[in-house]
Amino acid sequence: MSRFGLFGKFTVQENQRDTMVNILLDAAESMKNLQECEIYMVSIAENEPDCVYVYEVWSSEQAHQASLQLEVTQTLIQKAKPIITGMERISTLHPLGGKGLPSTL
Repeated sequence: MSRFGLFGKFTVQENQRDTMVNILLDAAESMKNLQECEIYMVSIAENEPDCVYVYEVWSSEQAHQASLQLEVTQTLIQKAKPIITGMERISTLHPLGGKGLPSTL
C-alpha cells in the first residue's frame, strides 16, 4: 500500500479563522494516537485572513477514509460546518519521504 497525501484549503466566515484553526488543531490532537496518520499539519497564510490550510499524510487512502468515520472526526466536522464557506482540495499527493517522514523507496 502506498502513502496518501492531501493538501486542502478551508475558507471560513469573516473573523472565524482562529475558530477553524482551533477545530483543526483539535483534529490533529485526536490523530496523535492513530498510527495511520503520519502528518496532520495546520497552516495559515497572512494574505488570506479567512483561509486555513491542512496538509495530511496517511499510510493509505483507505486509512484516511476510515478516519472520517471516527466519532471524534464526525464531532469536529459538525462543529466546523457552520463556519465553512468553501473547501478546496488543492492536490492529492503520493508522499515518498523526507525530513520527518521515512522513505518508502
